[in-house]
Amino acid sequence: MTRILAIADEVDEGLYTDKLLRLRPDLVVSCGDLPFDYLEYVVSRLDVPLVYVPGNHDPEVRSGDPTWAPLRTEKPQSGPQGCDNADGRVVVAAGLRIAGLGGSMRYKPGPNQYTDAEMRWRALSLEMRIRLNPARGARKLDVLLTHAPPLGWGAPDDLAHRGFAGFVRLVKDLTPKLFIHGHVHPYGRAQVELKLAGTQIINAVPLRLIDL
Repeated sequence: MTRILAIADEVDEGLYTDKLLRLRPDLVVSCGDLPFDYLEYVVSRLDVPLVYVPGNHDPEVRSGDPTWAPLRTEKPQSGPQGCDNADGRVVVAAGLRIAGLGGSMRYKPGPNQYTDAEMRWRALSLEMRIRLNPARGARKLDVLLTHAPPLGWGAPDDLAHRGFAGFVRLVKDLTPKLFIHGHVHPYGRAQVELKLAGTQIINAVPLRLIDL
């Protein structure tokens, strides 16, 4: 069993106390829109892998994704030290295959924002990369990590938080055990456990502890 600490969007001040150590995660995943120094603190205090994707409020970071197309001309900033950027990639951490797609629906000028067509292409490119490089004797994918939710799991009347249709196809085609996202703030509401084609959908805002 792997214990995953998923965080996103809102800093949990409690993690600056011994609460963080008491959670005893084997892996931390961040779904974006968190200060880089916060991620660096978490990874240094726990000494376990931290895998992240950028959110729409994060600065541009370098990515191995060949479809990456920054909307600004400045040199991209490096991401949080000691953390692994999964945006457009598959990484292996704590024995799990994790694929990531950062960013939200484009709603204003700025980095890490995409049209639905752009994200559909990014999702397709990621799927092809996974299928062309399968893990021997293992699942194609254990965790899909994104900032935005899949279409239907966000706010249908809010473009910025609506979610991406390309994620739905990705889940149905790759059937990961978990789909973990951020971006949608629950504002104190209880979060219902949901599934899409057998994949558990989890909103990480601000913190979720998951045993896989």
